[in-house]
Amino acid sequence: MLSRGDLTDTEWAVLAPLLPTSSNRCGQWRDHRQVINGIIHRLSTGCQWRRLPDRFGPWQTVHKRHQLWSADGTWERLLQHVQALADAAGDIDWNVNVDSTSIRAHQHSAGAPKRTARALKRGRTKISSHTSASVPGGGGAAGEALGRSRGGLTTKIHMVADGKCRPLSLIITAGQRADCTQLEQALEKIRVPRLGLGRPRRLPDSVGADRAYSNGVIRTYLRRRGIRHVIPEKSDSLAARQRKGSRGGRPRAFDKARYRARNTVERAVNKLKQFRAVATRYDKRGYVYLGTVTAAALLIWLRCC
Repeated sequence: MLSRGDLTDTEWAVLAPLLPTSSNRCGQWRDHRQVINGIIHRLSTGCQWRRLPDRFGPWQTVHKRHQLWSADGTWERLLQHVQALADAAGDIDWNVNVDSTSIRAHQHSAGAPKRTARALKRGRTKISSHTSASVPGGGGAAGEALGRSRGGLTTKIHMVADGKCRPLSLIITAGQRADCTQLEQALEKIRVPRLGLGRPRRLPDSVGADRAYSNGVIRTYLRRRGIRHVIPEKSDSLAARQRKGSRGGRPRAFDKARYRARNTVERAVNKLKQFRAVATRYDKRGYVYLGTVTAAALLIWLRCC
């Protein structure tokens, strides 16, 4: 399975050049490979940090490293680098699809202090602007992307996936947030750097989405950016247009063959939920859970390319 096993030599060779060689604590980092393998073990099993096997070193080190890299955007930079390698090889299908999935949050994920950034061990680390933009602001549970419903605490992951079932961008919100409110931000977060000269690629060739994303604001946004899209029309919108007759305008174009490819984002969600620390949220902090999801997406790219 994608979620199991330590880093292979090939995977480590991709990540090693991008990792910091010294810390702000006047010393050297503990072996990055050992620590990342500990994070992978926790991603796969969903175990408590203090229950990590001894072969990964002190659990406090693994935990703090994951917190730090979630806050400063290291996981996101690693993900973008792997995406850049795939894009340079022509391995990304830019006919993307958008969807979301609800994640049940464990009861211990609630109760985080209201501060949005905390002092880490022997230093202070601010949350990077790009990371904080992917987690809603505010205090309390909503500020940590936790929502309450009859089923309990939930978090929603909004995802843009390429045509090969791999996440291109990820955003988390409280579980009650509507899908359509996050499409623009999810597409704006796509940023695949070039290995040589040139700006990062940000525009897909086309976008597929279900009826939850069918509204005038989204269609106007996609037309303004010149992005072809396949989004079915809601039944009430269709009926309203038909009642207006000739004043209702032409029926919206709909490519059935392209829409059938929307299953790639659902399969990407299934891959992401193979990681138990993603399928159930245990992290109190929203930015730490986003780092957990991003680390899982990084493994998907490393092991599916």
